[in-house]
Amino acid sequence: MKTLEACRLYTFVDAAYLNGRAPETIAQQLCDGGSDLIQLRAKGVPQDAVRRMAEVIVSVTQRAGVCLVINDYPEIARNVGAEFCHLGQEDLGKVNGKRKITDAPLKMGISTHSPRDAQIARQAGADYLAVGPVYATGTKPGRKPVTLEYVRWAVQNVSVPWFAIGGINLANVGEVLAAGAKRICVVSAILNASDVTRECRKFREQLTS
Repeated sequence: MKTLEACRLYTFVDAAYLNGRAPETIAQQLCDGGSDLIQLRAKGVPQDAVRRMAEVIVSVTQRAGVCLVINDYPEIARNVGAEFCHLGQEDLGKVNGKRKITDAPLKMGISTHSPRDAQIARQAGADYLAVGPVYATGTKPGRKPVTLEYVRWAVQNVSVPWFAIGGINLANVGEVLAAGAKRICVVSAILNASDVTRECRKFREQLTS
């Protein structure tokens, strides 16, 4: 497994974009494409179904040496042996009933949408931050983009690993990297591609060029 600091490309198995495909198949394609971290996100899916998805995905990611992140459910992450859980600002209390995650037996990522959010996440003990949405995105309808201004702020002020996220595609990833981001999350631009592995590799090439 890569260290968190060495991770550059963070991708997703998002139930909203499976379109009938098996989650473990998508996970394998993302691994083959060079993903460093893969998050299972299944909004609106019953918790038991999320656990079953996590169980089949974790065998793929562990075999490939890729870290698995479970969105929203720390207990599922712990039970299946995932390396990370990811929470929104409003979900910090899920960990242990208070806005502090330092003592949780699981590494945690936190979504942030402003410098204040970043400060709260760091005080809570987040291992990494998601910074965004940089651009408008269908995965977060109604969420106002933070623009490249917040990316530039993160470059100067965030000491833990952080990933730019939100509406990033091959047409705009260059300006996100030019703003100083070293790590990115990509969701629909990869999952909607006809060849997930090939699209993943294109983003990998952008990050390493």
